[in-house]
Amino acid sequence: MINIIVELSKYLMIILITMYTYLCFSIFGYRDPDRKKSMLFRQNVLMFMIHLTAYLVMYLKTEDIKLLGLYLMQVVLFAATILLYINIYPKVSRLVINNMCMLLCAGLIMLTRLSYSNAVKQFVIAAAAIGLSLAVPVVIRRFKMLSEWKKFYALAGIVSLAAVVILGRVSGGAKLGFELGGINIQPSELVKIVFVFFAAASFKESLAFKNIVVTTAIAAFHVLILVASKDLGAALIIFVVYLVMLYVATRQPLYMAAGLAAGSAASVAAYYIFNHVRVRVLAWQDPIASYDSAGYQVAQSLFAIGTGSWFGMGLYQGMPDTIPVVESDLIFPAIAEEMGLIFALCIIMICVSCYIMFLNIAMELHALFYKLVALGLGTCYIFQVFLTVGGVTKFIPHTGVTLPLVSYGGSSLLSTLIMFAIIQGLYILREDEEEDIERRKKERLRAKRSGQENKTRPGKTGDAPQRPKRSKPVGQEAGKAKARPKQRIR
Repeated sequence: MINIIVELSKYLMIILITMYTYLCFSIFGYRDPDRKKSMLFRQNVLMFMIHLTAYLVMYLKTEDIKLLGLYLMQVVLFAATILLYINIYPKVSRLVINNMCMLLCAGLIMLTRLSYSNAVKQFVIAAAAIGLSLAVPVVIRRFKMLSEWKKFYALAGIVSLAAVVILGRVSGGAKLGFELGGINIQPSELVKIVFVFFAAASFKESLAFKNIVVTTAIAAFHVLILVASKDLGAALIIFVVYLVMLYVATRQPLYMAAGLAAGSAASVAAYYIFNHVRVRVLAWQDPIASYDSAGYQVAQSLFAIGTGSWFGMGLYQGMPDTIPVVESDLIFPAIAEEMGLIFALCIIMICVSCYIMFLNIAMELHALFYKLVALGLGTCYIFQVFLTVGGVTKFIPHTGVTLPLVSYGGSSLLSTLIMFAIIQGLYILREDEEEDIERRKKERLRAKRSGQENKTRPGKTGDAPQRPKRSKPVGQEAGKAKARPKQRIR
């Protein structure tokens, strides 16, 4: 009986997340606020139904009462997140909140299936990070001097990355972070956000060639430090984000072409200089040939995706435990194996929906600094999704980055939630700008109407003084009365 429930549940969850994903994109076609509000509420209902179905199945398979406690705490967290955001910030983007909670929900479901202890840690980190992120939109909205801190952003980023090179511990062949008070900290996750603010502040200050050269040199220094610590994923993200922001700020294709050429040359040089780069490229070319060593991760990932096929094996019916570092770097194939490739593709489409919202906010902001920040954060987010999914599907060499909001990892989760909170702050700024524009239009229209009314009502206060009429003889006035038509008041 339990196996039948598990088998039916995977189809139910696929249907529910497909409906949720459809609403993510169909909502852009409606302008009626009430209709949008109804669609957003339906998204919340679908998310909680997916959440309930998954945890019910996991409880039936394990009969572990602790799962029910974790489930109830997550329900409280998701409901509180939605209610707090929309009540504290009435102008907030509900679609971004819904997608953020949906991605967190999918990640916690799979983490609970893989490791209960890691799921509890992820939940605690998520609750603390959401509480912290609730203050971020206020900072974005109130602090008008954020664009003036260019030197601080550059110094903070370089010092943080340099500290990893000096003090960091090796994990998986790379220096990604260090331990502080029993907590693992990966500064590169937060440096990505700081770097976006640095580039936006620099381009807002000046687009002169000299300033672009200096900014490019500092950006290259960030990348070189990350390459030295073998954090290739973060290095690639910062490189691509900078190129996109540079092109949008300057509109010069020559800069983009020069950046791509320099990046290609650096990639070829890294292949011959660094052994770990060659290993990952060889594993990407033929993971089966190096199955016993570097190709094991990618090969197991491909086996899991192929085993799950379109509809998945069902929760606790697959073998995701055989995938190395499955909780963090390779959680996507675990989702595809047990919850189905359709479910996994819907997760990707939800990420794309977030990116569309980020671009929409960037295009409608008027200040260059905020426009570039929204664009940079959006590019950082979607490119990280691309690196993760592309690496586990053998589309590109595996870079070892996490799937934002889904994979296990405190630093990644914290940085992504802060990123979403910054976007919410920019969305509120955009709404403020729209309201200010509408207010000015109404004031000009009111002033124009008031001026027209004053012209059509002589004798009222504020009208131009009337010129006194010159008295004429009665006979002369009477003689010209027939020839002169009556004057019309305008």
